[in-house]
Amino acid sequence: MSNSARAVFLDHASLDLGDLNLQPLQQAFAALTLHPQTAPEQVAERLQGAQVAISNKVPLTAATFAACPELKLVLVTATGTNNVDLAAARAHGVVVSNCQGYGTPSVAQHCLMLLLALATRLPDYQRDVAAGRWQQASQFCLLDHPIVELEGKTLGLLGHGELGGAVARLAEAFGMRVLLGQLPGRPPREDRIALHELLPQVDALTLHCPLNEQTRNLIGAAELALMKPQAFLINTARGGLVDEQALADALRRGHLGGAATDVLLQEPPQDGNPLLAADIPRLIVTPHNAWGSREARQRIVGQVAENAAAFFAGAPRRLVG
Repeated sequence: MSNSARAVFLDHASLDLGDLNLQPLQQAFAALTLHPQTAPEQVAERLQGAQVAISNKVPLTAATFAACPELKLVLVTATGTNNVDLAAARAHGVVVSNCQGYGTPSVAQHCLMLLLALATRLPDYQRDVAAGRWQQASQFCLLDHPIVELEGKTLGLLGHGELGGAVARLAEAFGMRVLLGQLPGRPPREDRIALHELLPQVDALTLHCPLNEQTRNLIGAAELALMKPQAFLINTARGGLVDEQALADALRRGHLGGAATDVLLQEPPQDGNPLLAADIPRLIVTPHNAWGSREARQRIVGQVAENAAAFFAGAPRRLVG
């Protein structure tokens, strides 16, 4: 197949905020159609006559592949491919490629930002200043919320790939000791510590592992109970890794020094979420934006163009499924 292909980007507004150079993508295809968003019922119609579908989160189902016989390649503008029916893609001879490692600096700094915000009680002090409490203080400073130094503390990592490694290096720069946890379903390794042994040792735990049947609700009520009462939990991976109700309950009880998450089980959380209740103390929630620096999003553009060129050259890369 040559690069005379027609491509359709089903949800380009999920990637481009008007600040990216899309020329690499535009040059990769004979024709490129951009749709800011696409509803599920619009997918098959918009992909008619296209050989390449580009999607971040728009579902590509078995019905999609059956209705779009000319489709040969799916380019996912993310690492996760749960929006694509991979078995159906294989059955219809459609190649699926994703993007990898594009957001490592962005997510790693976001993870450390969340940890630092919890350790320094940043949200609490911001609220105090906004409420006028500093202005009314009897001395020059407010120290109502205990501040924790990261130096000398222990960070536990669940997931030590490219991203976990980047977080480990940043944590070590702050003088933290890093321990690696053993993930379920993975072969045991000498440098990994069983979860039930890891959790009581750490002052902070960060998650960087994929969501699958082995890791779903990896951190639940039993695991939270094993953690130190003042430990921090950071999740910038996937919402389903943490039992959200159990975390909300633990924070309300005062067990944990704090928690921060960039991800929720349902996104956007249109049906509500236990972690969005207003009465949960010491919790920071960010809207799945850790990955979204302009630099990271531009890397995605480059990787998608690379994946297309590799496919047209007969040597597909970053294959999924």
